[in-house]
Amino acid sequence: MAQDLRERFKQERKVKMYRMKKGHENRFVSKLEAELPCEKKSNYLWLKIAACITVVAGLVLYNYDDSFTNTPQVTTVIDLNRADVKEEISLGDLSPDLKKVEHYYIANINMTLSKLEVSKDNKELVDSFMNQLADLNMEYERLNSELNQIGPNDQTITALIENLQYRLQLLKQLKKKLNELNSSKNEQNITNSI
Repeated sequence: MAQDLRERFKQERKVKMYRMKKGHENRFVSKLEAELPCEKKSNYLWLKIAACITVVAGLVLYNYDDSFTNTPQVTTVIDLNRADVKEEISLGDLSPDLKKVEHYYIANINMTLSKLEVSKDNKELVDSFMNQLADLNMEYERLNSELNQIGPNDQTITALIENLQYRLQLLKQLKKKLNELNSSKNEQNITNSI
C-alpha cells in the first residue's frame, strides 16, 4: 500500500509526455509584443539634461548662503524706548574690572531669579521680596543717572556696586526662605501622612 511518491511521478512522466506544439513560443512572443509595444526613445535627451541642470542651479541659488563670502553680517538693534535718550555710560563702561563686577552680579541676579519657584503658597513672600528688589532697581537707575550727570566718582561707583550686592543678597535670602518654607511643608506632609 505504501508507495514511494517519487517512483510514482517518474512512472507518470514516462506515460505522459507533455510537449509544446511547434511555434508556440514564437506565437506567444508576437502576441506579447502586440499587447505591450516597445516605447520609442525620444529625441529630447538634451531637453531633459537642461531641465535637470536648471533645477539643480535653482536649488543652489535658493539655498545660497552668504557664508561663502567673508563679509560679516551686521545686525543693528534699536531700542525704541530709548531712541530719544542720548548715550549714557554705565558702571561697566568705566573700566574692564568694573564691567566684570557688574556682569558678575547681574548674571547671578538673573540666574537666581530664573531658579525661583513661585507657587500659590509662597506668592505673597515672593511679591514682598520683588517689591524690595524693584526699589533697589529704581535706586540703581537713579545712581546710574547721577553717574551720567555728575561723572564718575568713588561714592557713586561704590553705591552702584553695593546696590548690586544688596540685590543679590536679597534674592539669596528669598531663596533661603523658600527652601525653609518647602522643607517645613514637606515635614508637615510627612507627619500628616504618618
